[in-house]
Amino acid sequence: MTRLILSLLVVLAFVTLPFWMSDPYILGLLILAGIFIIAAISLNLLLGYTGQLSLGHVAFFGIGAYTSALLSRGFDVDLGLGLTLDVAPKPVWLSFLAGILMAALFGWFVGRLAFRVRGAYFVILTVSFAQVMRLIALNWVDLTEGPMAINNIPSFTLWLPGLGVTTLTTKAQNYWLVLAVAVIAFVLVAHIVRSRVGRALIALRENEGLARSVGIQVTHYLVLSTVVAAGIAGASGGLYTHYVRIVDPDVFMFIYTVTMIIMVVTGGKGTLTGPIVGGLLFGLMPELLRDYAGPEVQWIIYGAAIVLIVFFLPNGIVPAAARIWQRLAALGLRLVPEHLRPRLS
Repeated sequence: MTRLILSLLVVLAFVTLPFWMSDPYILGLLILAGIFIIAAISLNLLLGYTGQLSLGHVAFFGIGAYTSALLSRGFDVDLGLGLTLDVAPKPVWLSFLAGILMAALFGWFVGRLAFRVRGAYFVILTVSFAQVMRLIALNWVDLTEGPMAINNIPSFTLWLPGLGVTTLTTKAQNYWLVLAVAVIAFVLVAHIVRSRVGRALIALRENEGLARSVGIQVTHYLVLSTVVAAGIAGASGGLYTHYVRIVDPDVFMFIYTVTMIIMVVTGGKGTLTGPIVGGLLFGLMPELLRDYAGPEVQWIIYGAAIVLIVFFLPNGIVPAAARIWQRLAALGLRLVPEHLRPRLS
């Protein structure tokens, strides 16, 4: 109950943030950080709970972004043999959901293919998939506009009491939208992790051979986790493309996957709040240092912080903070007189 109350208070603090932090620049930073936190939450389901390192996770982010952008704007493409696919513009929310479903579908395909191998072969396969998607986005100019990018992507709309259908154009409106999707993603992953499926995933992470010997269907659960993770990553891509209103092949850049991994590992992989803590820290750090250091120094500090956290807190910030809290609680309990301890425990 205490943990639930604390979680609700944290969410309430984030909900009210635009009322006492109205600087559009700060809100813009939080929106972008929130989008990548959602992507990191999805990667944590794979990396943290199944132990599978996917270096091509950005592919699902890009698939969600492109699918949502193309459907919301409409497109026509020559398929050859005299066939043309002509799709009229669709509502933004429908396009967004289609992006999630498309990313999940590719997650199923990659999962069925990739989990036939392990170790370095799995990493190579996922990286290759992301690069193939980037080359498709770069060279299929008739569909994706190639390096010229798809622009003028419509923003989200939402029905608001007293205002009717409103286009979400302000920083505060987009911030609340990203926050809502982040909460949904967090609750979904938390529900999975605490269910029978989550216990199976953790068993696979700890000892795949033993898990297989007790009847856990390895491929089934790994593919299921990939589908869910890909869908959430696709949602973050859809949020990104309708927020910045432009998308190009750079959304498939490898650095975005590295950013997600940094958020997960430094925050604490295999913990629900790890990607959030790591995402806020390393999503905002370069921008918060902008007024105090040049670009080169910013990235030196960024890299040094990663090295120090990995070296001194190998399990991440959240597990380290939990251990410190437990030690302080135990110390405080020892300071209480013996006859009062049962009353407090």
